[in-house]
Amino acid sequence: MKIAVVFPGIGYHVDKPLLYYSKKIAAAHGYEIKDVPYGNFPPGVKGNKEKTNACFTGALDQCEDILCDVDFSQYTDILFLSKSIGTAIASAYGQKHGLKTKNVYFTPVGESFQFMNQPGIVFHGTADGWVGTETVITECKARNLPLHIIENANHSLEVGDWVQDVRNLENIMLSVEEYIAVEGEPTCFS
Repeated sequence: MKIAVVFPGIGYHVDKPLLYYSKKIAAAHGYEIKDVPYGNFPPGVKGNKEKTNACFTGALDQCEDILCDVDFSQYTDILFLSKSIGTAIASAYGQKHGLKTKNVYFTPVGESFQFMNQPGIVFHGTADGWVGTETVITECKARNLPLHIIENANHSLEVGDWVQDVRNLENIMLSVEEYIAVEGEPTCFS
């Protein structure tokens, strides 16, 4: 049995494109889908370390309640799909519960890397206002996480031109599909 658990960002819910299509891909590969709809975040989080930490702690607490009935021991394959602060929450949750997970990390925030100890792939835009590209490159190399960089893309991996955004989304989803479909983990940095 396989399960894909979806950890959204603060304003990026599970039905926005990156997570929506990743869920469809996971389902097509036989994963049961479990959304983690935490919320009630305060405004003005970006750039405010205290609010960011409160969001992280609050969402992690909510995960305990939302996922309390999931018996992860019955699954042979656990996939975490996460976005933004959700990358930190997913990683911390997995670490706390001793889970071996595969991960798709969409636009991790700087604080995420302290928890990202499980294998996965990372997507980052060079115009992401939450964390700099050099930080992401350094942290991914240190963890041997394959990194996909989208030039001029923001924290939603969009560039502002809908045609290019759709093309980028297609390429991102093809990479997600390739990662999900492969048995084992990629070990090279790209």
